Amino acid sequence: MSNHLFDTLFSGISTDKLLIQLADGGRWSYGDILRETAKVANALVAAGVGPGDRVAAQIDKSVSAIALYLGTVRAGAVFLPLNTAYTANEIEYFVNDAEPALLVCRAAAEAALRPIADKAGFRIETLEADGNGGSWATMVEAGATVYDTIERGKDDLAAILYTSGTTGRAKGAMITHDNLASNAQTLGELWQFSSDDVLLHALPIFHTHGLFVATNTVLVTGGSMLFLTKFDSDEVVSLLPRATVMMGVPTFYTRLLDHPGFTNDLTRNMRLFISGSAPLLEETHIAFSERTGMAILERYGMTETNMNTSNPYDGDRRAGTVGYPLPDVTIRVTDPDNGMRLPLGEIGMLEVRGPNVFKGYWRMPEKTAEEFRADGYFITGDLGKIDNQNYVTIVGRGKDLIISGGFNVYPKEVEIEIDLLPGVIESAVIGLPHPDFGEGVTAVVVARQDNITDETDIKMQLAEKLARFKQPKRIFFCDALPRNSMGKVQKNLLREQYKDIYIGSTTPSP
Repeated sequence: MSNHLFDTLFSGISTDKLLIQLADGGRWSYGDILRETAKVANALVAAGVGPGDRVAAQIDKSVSAIALYLGTVRAGAVFLPLNTAYTANEIEYFVNDAEPALLVCRAAAEAALRPIADKAGFRIETLEADGNGGSWATMVEAGATVYDTIERGKDDLAAILYTSGTTGRAKGAMITHDNLASNAQTLGELWQFSSDDVLLHALPIFHTHGLFVATNTVLVTGGSMLFLTKFDSDEVVSLLPRATVMMGVPTFYTRLLDHPGFTNDLTRNMRLFISGSAPLLEETHIAFSERTGMAILERYGMTETNMNTSNPYDGDRRAGTVGYPLPDVTIRVTDPDNGMRLPLGEIGMLEVRGPNVFKGYWRMPEKTAEEFRADGYFITGDLGKIDNQNYVTIVGRGKDLIISGGFNVYPKEVEIEIDLLPGVIESAVIGLPHPDFGEGVTAVVVARQDNITDETDIKMQLAEKLARFKQPKRIFFCDALPRNSMGKVQKNLLREQYKDIYIGSTTPSP
């Protein structure tokens, strides 16, 4: 028995091969990373982490952060990445639910998180933004460069990723070794990755897209990465001539199209641009093709499933669709009310089954049972259709999910915090078309008649409770929320009423 994911990612790779190139000129080979993961695994053991324990991380993007993920897998533990924008209030929920043995956090966040760690009884260590300082870096540096990798099978947990819901707090999606290994292998083959490829990696690494899709696909195919701490259009433009592939969210591509240096000649070495995490507007697709002569490849995935579909590498990459189901994935469309399968071309609930689909929700067996059919299909909550050529199109989202700048925002999480504020009777949170972020988080609030709360005041109070990307960009007040005969808030009417507010917006980045 082997460590299924770790061995898959590093199978047959030359240790001298370059893996990571940093913007400052730093270089890490596969051998360097293997030695670093051994040091991480030894440090985890020294910190009291055992197989199956959770290791939570709320840290900046760095090589050390990648090594922490891979070292956690190597040690047989379960990696729990947390968005760096989360507040201490949000982190407290995650760690109380997941009960990690260790939390590695930014040094600046330690003061706020230490009381939470002490109360919950887990260890906390720190890591500086560049990955080279802090108590965790000191522990890793003291670790040996050899380690007997812990055996883990296909069905063992490799990670827990939290995904929110409309009726309550976030749920921990349990991701197995084979969920990640099989998806990386499939994507590597489908997108024709090779050891010659250089991925321009500008995505964050606290969710599926940047951590698993991008990083794992490169590792399993023996390629290398130009590793940027964040997306900066000037930096990306300067580095594109050295890359062959780029993965991004739609915002990356709209900002590149706005950059005067982004030309056809700049992309002459590129073979593939991939977009995901949010819908790519058809106008962006067309404008990019006209500028570069290349069609962006759009795909569809979820926290619970990794990647489900992809437009073809060779073939028609159709704007407005997310392509075909992956070779080892099956997708069907069902009636949302009764679960009956619908014919081709009809709109319904997308359900997916395959080795990519997660094991279930952490310590929530009833919720897990609700989201799976008896024959193993996962109910995605996304509404879509499949045409007679097998192209999948997402036409809407059940559960009112908002995708803003590539980040998932579930209205209920925001509404809970707004409704707790003094002077607020109730609220409804919706997503509205936004020229930069795809959708802008917007709140409509019903306040008490004697209320003196205004938009600025609510925003200030929410800033202490919610990650910035969840905070409403605009807040409106009304006397009553529109409801149907059953008393349900009609968010479709609110979306129609306020649909034009972001036209020409210059809202700053979240």
